[in-house]
Amino acid sequence: MPTQSPPSQPPPFDQQETGDPQEIVNIAAYRFSPIAVDQLQTIREKFRALCRTLELKGTILLSHEGINLFLAGSRSAVDSVLAEVRSIPGMASIPVKESITDYQPFHRMLVKIKREIIPVGCQEIEPVVDASPKISPRELKVWLDEHRDVALLDTRNDYEVALGTFEGAIDLNLRTFREFPEAAAQLPDEIKKKAVVMFCTGGIRCEKIGPYMKGLGFEKIYQLEGGILKYFEECNQSHYQGDCFVFDHRVAIDPALAPSDTRECFACKHPLTPDDYHSSKFREGISCPYCYVPPEIQREQELKTRQATITRIANEQRGCVPYTNRRWISIPKQAAGLPLIEALPLTYSGYTTDQWMQAIASGAIALPAATSEEWKTVSVDPQRVVREGERYLHTIEDYTEPPIDPSIELLHEDEAIVVVSKGAPLPLHASGRYQKNTLEAILLAAYHPEKLRPAHRIDAMTTGLVVFTRKYQFASRLQSQFSEGKVEKTYLAWVEGSPTWDQITCDLPIASEPLPNGGRRLGGESRLGGGVPNRFDQEASTEFKVLERRGDSSLVQAIPRTGRTHQIRIHLAALGHPIVGDPLYLPGGDSRAADNTNEAAPMLLHAWKLAFDHPKTGQRITFCSDPSRCDL
Repeated sequence: MPTQSPPSQPPPFDQQETGDPQEIVNIAAYRFSPIAVDQLQTIREKFRALCRTLELKGTILLSHEGINLFLAGSRSAVDSVLAEVRSIPGMASIPVKESITDYQPFHRMLVKIKREIIPVGCQEIEPVVDASPKISPRELKVWLDEHRDVALLDTRNDYEVALGTFEGAIDLNLRTFREFPEAAAQLPDEIKKKAVVMFCTGGIRCEKIGPYMKGLGFEKIYQLEGGILKYFEECNQSHYQGDCFVFDHRVAIDPALAPSDTRECFACKHPLTPDDYHSSKFREGISCPYCYVPPEIQREQELKTRQATITRIANEQRGCVPYTNRRWISIPKQAAGLPLIEALPLTYSGYTTDQWMQAIASGAIALPAATSEEWKTVSVDPQRVVREGERYLHTIEDYTEPPIDPSIELLHEDEAIVVVSKGAPLPLHASGRYQKNTLEAILLAAYHPEKLRPAHRIDAMTTGLVVFTRKYQFASRLQSQFSEGKVEKTYLAWVEGSPTWDQITCDLPIASEPLPNGGRRLGGESRLGGGVPNRFDQEASTEFKVLERRGDSSLVQAIPRTGRTHQIRIHLAALGHPIVGDPLYLPGGDSRAADNTNEAAPMLLHAWKLAFDHPKTGQRITFCSDPSRCDL
């Protein structure tokens, strides 16, 4: 693949209109000296106002234990702030390290009050009391030149050490400075008995941790005065390899205190060398060799995260918590021209005429008013003649839905489709008594603000595979495959009895009009006892194969060649072997008066396999769900 260009140099924020860069003074300073807690807010406001006026940028941290600051700006502005810092009691001799750049390395100015100016996480550490002795950079250089038996202990984080450190220094592989106390305690006794020189970027971490090191048994513990930055000033690169990480937009400086060609990963903030940002794993603003995750691993991680979200939402059973249920009732063609009180039972059979009358009288059935105000409605007359497509709002207070089986397994996710395997009872979409306890509602919450679209239908009492599309363009491509019979669908079903056949194809037609209980019936000529042919009957064909016979039940594989509502259920019932647990269909194909789905035992029908052309790539793909979901 082509080599990627390194990130651009930080822009010269402070430039004259002519384009000539100003000289920017960068300072780093800290001092552990107690500041009265009740004075911190006053000092903070003073520095905020002063830095704003002087157009300085950087960070000032204030705490009861002292001050820590990184600032950049003009010479006069920096000197003015330092004068204010030195006016604080105990800060008169605060040491300052500085360097020069031709651009502003900070984007903004922050003044914060913190519990610690350098967090360690050990409350017993008091940096001012009994601090470890300091060794100057020049003296340390002499020790190293003379090859004295001294251990150099790097107290910085792993990403800082990666850019450069002293030759032979001990690296504790710290992710954060809070890990230092425990890591230092694990050092062997032979290290604790020799002279140990701690060092960090500017010295602040070593000064904070020095007293604690004595308590760990280090007999001769020193800290490098002024840290690596001071060492660079006085000794340049002697005995040091690489650059030094700094906490501003320079990222790193070389021993000459000049910004190096090191950059910072936008995603993980890890410093990057030229080799890093020429790596194939570097994508500017996205990843680098330190945070790059292979696509297959990333998809696996994303799938686990999404699965956890789906499981959490499904287990909440949000529909079981009382809520105000508002749903639209659309008048169907067969109810047009009837009084409202007669049309409603034809539309929703779950309510009696008396219940609908009571709902109308209480104002629970209403027409939307001619206003944009949400849910604003007007009352209606039960004898009002309705029109096809007319919509009424049905409001039910303190509504609760039947519980569902919340087991939803996320099998596949890409930019075009989402494939899940669901349990039962679990409706696909809002209907009847379900509004929130549906697969569609659960996935809507899990993928918010994205809206998934089901590519096909599956019964509430059927377990197994359901495919959703993520964009309209993919929905149209995949839904057409289902409607045109181009999707290979394979089901498993446990049926009552032991069929006399091993394989059979059922071609009985199915009536297009729904029954009052929401089910379907066989076509006119196919009904038990005969019947009148209906030109609206739909052709239907299902192939069945017996896979196992067990006692009074049999496991059957079903391959529907057409896609009619309840097709497999009706055909098996018509063949004299209803599905075990089917709450609706009886032997011969007739149905019960009502489908008491949520009160019934699980129906052992399982959507086992699906094969179709991927709506984006066109490649034929197959999905298979766990067949153990369908077992006696």
